[in-house]
Amino acid sequence: MTFKRTNPLALAVLALLSERPMHPYEMAQTMRERHQEEVVKLNYGSLYTVVESLRKHELIAASAVQKAGNRPERTVYSVTDAGTVELRDWLRSLIAEPAREYPRFEAGISMVGLLPPDEALDVVRRREAAVAEQLTALAVLLEKLAGMGLPQLAWIELDYRMAVLRAERAWLSWFATATAEGTVGGFDDWEDRHR
Repeated sequence: MTFKRTNPLALAVLALLSERPMHPYEMAQTMRERHQEEVVKLNYGSLYTVVESLRKHELIAASAVQKAGNRPERTVYSVTDAGTVELRDWLRSLIAEPAREYPRFEAGISMVGLLPPDEALDVVRRREAAVAEQLTALAVLLEKLAGMGLPQLAWIELDYRMAVLRAERAWLSWFATATAEGTVGGFDDWEDRHR
């Protein structure tokens, strides 16, 4: 049975367990401390499902059971040799091979001409403001992480996210200006369609 590389949470679990054995609750806490929920959707139900799938595929194995006070027992998992191979191969593939993703924004902006130009301008400016807020929040977070003494490599995905958001903000600014000035290609036809 081949493991399907469809869930980034599975990749995150393999990565965490390559550092040290952990139980699922500790995995979730570590992901939250590192702000990985910014790039990997995290909820406990999915986490336990992913852990079970990785265990069935023999990519991780139960290595211990912890009992503390009256808390329920917690199974500690560790990555197997096969899991380490899978992790590294999956990472190589994700980083080296561009894949077509289907972001919601691209779907919406591809049909922006269906909105009247003034409405399109309004929603684009609202998005531009929201992206600016995200950039500000991310800058604060990056400063905090750097201040904690963490090396850039520990939060490199957030650095990448910052670059993507800057590029998006620049594009949104261009589109808003071109729409407001009527210089975006096809503007006259766009405007005529909505009169």
